[in-house]
Amino acid sequence: MARHVVAPVAEIPPGGRKVVDAAGKRIVVFNLDGDFFALLDRCPHQGGPLSGGLQCGLTQSDAPGTYRFSRAGEFLRCPWHQWEFDIRTGKSWFDPRRVKVRPFPAHVEPGAALVEGPYTAETFPVRVEDSYVVVEA
Repeated sequence: MARHVVAPVAEIPPGGRKVVDAAGKRIVVFNLDGDFFALLDRCPHQGGPLSGGLQCGLTQSDAPGTYRFSRAGEFLRCPWHQWEFDIRTGKSWFDPRRVKVRPFPAHVEPGAALVEGPYTAETFPVRVEDSYVVVEA
């Protein structure tokens, strides 16, 4: 993989993002509290621009009315259909095979029984060299 200098570190503040073109690919680089991650700027569902998505966190529940919010800003919602991706891994938290317009029985299961979605957004290695963000694509 070729190395691509993206920007000075200060140009992408914590919680920020920057869209770059590297090796003919549109890539969005995120700064999560000083750790940098890069995703292909294309949702694997229907090609929506992930760079235009809302950063959000993880909400979990063990029982109705009880919620835990964690990992603020570490998930990204596709602006087209709201699919959520873990910015750190690119993994989807949405499984399209379960979305249907027909009723299903509902029941409560522990969070550990649930599985991640089958899709993964393409990721790229990112590191900081001499105060510049560098992406390998």
